[in-house]
Amino acid sequence: MSTASSAAGRPDTRSRLLDAAEALFAERGSEAVSLREIGRAAGARNVIAAQYWFTDRDGLVRALIERHAPEIEAARHAQLDEYEDLLARGAAGSEQDRLHLLAGALARPPARKLEQGVSGAGYLRTVADLLTRPEPSTEHVGYDREGGSIIRWRHLLEPLLDPDAVVLHRRFYVIRFVDVELAQRSRAPGRRDHRLFVSQLVDSAAGLLGAATSDETRRLRAERG
Repeated sequence: MSTASSAAGRPDTRSRLLDAAEALFAERGSEAVSLREIGRAAGARNVIAAQYWFTDRDGLVRALIERHAPEIEAARHAQLDEYEDLLARGAAGSEQDRLHLLAGALARPPARKLEQGVSGAGYLRTVADLLTRPEPSTEHVGYDREGGSIIRWRHLLEPLLDPDAVVLHRRFYVIRFVDVELAQRSRAPGRRDHRLFVSQLVDSAAGLLGAATSDETRRLRAERG
C-alpha cells in the first residue's frame, strides 16, 4: 500500500501511524492494541500522536478502512457492472449461476488484500473485528454508505433470495462469513497462493446465499412475529 510522503521522502506521521496500526492489528487484532502502542510503533515523538491525528480509536479505524476501501469499491463496482451487462444480454445463466457471480463480486475484491502483506492483513482483520462485535459496526466499514458497492450488491441479490432469507438477514450473514474467513486466511503463515481458497470461498458464499429456508425456520420466524 502506498503512503503519503514528506518532502524529504520519508512517510509522514499520519501514514506511519496507519502503517503501524495495520501491522499491529494484523498480529493482535484491532481491539487489543492501544493508541499509545501504535504511536510508539510508528516512532512518533509524542506518545499521543495518534490522538492528535485521528482524535480517538474510531477515527483511526475509519482512516484505516478508508485507506483500503476505494480499491475494493472500484473492483466490486466493476464486477457488478459486468454482472448487469450479462443480465441485460440474457447471458447471466441460471439462478445458481447468478448467485455465484454475485458471490464472486462480494468476495473477490477484498480477497486481493491477501496479496498485500501486513497492510492487507491489518485491513481484513479490522473489518472482521468490526463485524463480529456484539453490535456489528457496519457503518465503520462503509457497508451502509449510499451509492456504495455493498448497497448495490444487496439490491441486485434480493430478487434471487427467498423472502424469508431477506428478512432473516441472510445477506449480512454471508458478508460477515466472507470477511471473517478472509481475516483468518490472512493469519495463515506461509500461504502465498490463495486461488483455491478464494474459489472455494466464493462457492461457499454462493451456497449460503442459495440455501433453502427450512420449514422449521419459517415456523420459528412466524412465531416470533
